[in-house]
Amino acid sequence: MLNSATARSLLVVLAAALIGFGAVYVTLGRPDNVKTTAARTSVSGSSAAETPRQLPRGPGANDLSKGHMAAFVFKKEPEPLPDFKFFDGTGAERSLADWRGKVVLLNLWATWCAPCRKEMPALDRLQQALGSEHFEVVALSVDRGGAEVSRKFLNQIDVKALGLYVDPTTRATSQLKAVGLPVTILIDGDGREIGRLTGPAEWDSEDAKRLIRAVLGAGS
Repeated sequence: MLNSATARSLLVVLAAALIGFGAVYVTLGRPDNVKTTAARTSVSGSSAAETPRQLPRGPGANDLSKGHMAAFVFKKEPEPLPDFKFFDGTGAERSLADWRGKVVLLNLWATWCAPCRKEMPALDRLQQALGSEHFEVVALSVDRGGAEVSRKFLNQIDVKALGLYVDPTTRATSQLKAVGLPVTILIDGDGREIGRLTGPAEWDSEDAKRLIRAVLGAGS
């Protein structure tokens, strides 16, 4: 049997060991808890960063209507557009409903409109740069000369990416409440107008691409 002195020594050693273990647990446990909290915060922050940002609402200064896009005016809320009829290069009847599910940049132009002719190459380059299953530039000619006149012009300026679409009745201008030409309307995947720019613009500029990408991101 252990004498009383030996027993007391063993108790002291055991108590010291328990205290040491507790100190190690507390010391190591706290950083783990901090890391867990930080990890949760990081995940939450990452999720928020991935959430599509809201587009500007209504006219006025904003992060997207600047530079070459300074004249672009956002709608306060996306507005439905009339589903009017026009024709493609083969003579087939088309409507904006054919592009449902895509973001569309609809440009109204005519061969007799000098600013329209000037900006057409930029629209072609924009389509080459960003055209996809999610986005398309639709250049709609409202020239009364019809498809042949418009096709001849597009061939002359060596358009590579834009399709031929025509409305020789010019009804599209009244349906879309276009004041003058060119008018370019940005349409979301639900066929609603997000905003528009009246007059010519540098549609292949970084400002224009930033605008288009923001709309594509907002719809994802």
